[in-house]
Amino acid sequence: MTAKHCMRQTMMLCAALFCLIALPVRAETAPVKLRYANFPAAATFPCVAMERWAKDITARTGGAVSIETFPGGTLLDAKNMVRGVMQGQADIGCISTAYHPGAYPFFSVFELPLGFSSAETVSRVMWELYTKHQPKEVSRLKIIALFSCAPSQVMSIKPVKTPADLKGLVLRASGILADVATTLGVSPVSMPQSDTPEALQKGVVQGILSSFDVLKDYNFAESCRYGLAVDMPVYPFMVFMNVKTWDALPAAVQKAIMDLAPEHSAWTGKYVDDHGKEALEWSAKTHAFALTELDAAQKKALREMARPVIDQWIATAAAKGIEAGTLLEEVLRAKEKAEQ
Repeated sequence: MTAKHCMRQTMMLCAALFCLIALPVRAETAPVKLRYANFPAAATFPCVAMERWAKDITARTGGAVSIETFPGGTLLDAKNMVRGVMQGQADIGCISTAYHPGAYPFFSVFELPLGFSSAETVSRVMWELYTKHQPKEVSRLKIIALFSCAPSQVMSIKPVKTPADLKGLVLRASGILADVATTLGVSPVSMPQSDTPEALQKGVVQGILSSFDVLKDYNFAESCRYGLAVDMPVYPFMVFMNVKTWDALPAAVQKAIMDLAPEHSAWTGKYVDDHGKEALEWSAKTHAFALTELDAAQKKALREMARPVIDQWIATAAAKGIEAGTLLEEVLRAKEKAEQ
């Protein structure tokens, strides 16, 4: 074998070794691609928050993470969201815990008529207490954000100007909020928000009990021309990953996601509060939406009417292993602190 031939073989061997060494480096630095599924329409606040989160996490990781978003149930709908994420159809999902009665007793405390004044306050308190208690009900999920809609209000196709006008009114209301509605004389119908436009068109419901942002996001103001500000409970939302998917992420990506979590939760709450005000102005201008505001005493009286729901929640949550009375007191203390 000639020296020239040996040199050629040596160079080829070195090139092959270089490729073998370089391959793992490229694999480790390849962008992490995650699919984020959401159930409501793209213009609604959970999906606006989804797009914001996707943009922020890509920026904070310097492009190491790429998020593909699926709004409007295009990948998973509200009913199949948890199962779909657990089975790997999506990497990230978002649900309203109120759509899953009994499944999340810890988070259901935020569905009670506690007098929260804003979504931002609820979102901050939810994240604070979740990180403190790490409830077992979500042990198979990795929670990466928590937020809520703004306090629920009445929007109706019929005039509503006093608490007496609520008697017999058929409103969309889900979860514990349906029980709250019953104590106020309302006839609640439970369904996902995304199913409500059709229900309004068909006369299945006469209105909704939800936050004012839906007036614009779902164009409910077109059919629901009357509103009554009652400041009733909120719908909590949870953004989550499969624990196995989470465990497979690089440590730097995990840190970026968790560093963003409390900030994103609070940002979403504030966005909802601001967007609700914009939706009211838009509804009044575009559809002559007429809002009646109850005074503080009337709102307090409605909450007192709903007290049996709180008592029932304490009994039900306690039966599921939640220190319900203690948790309720903790939420109220955190609420007062956050509002101050």
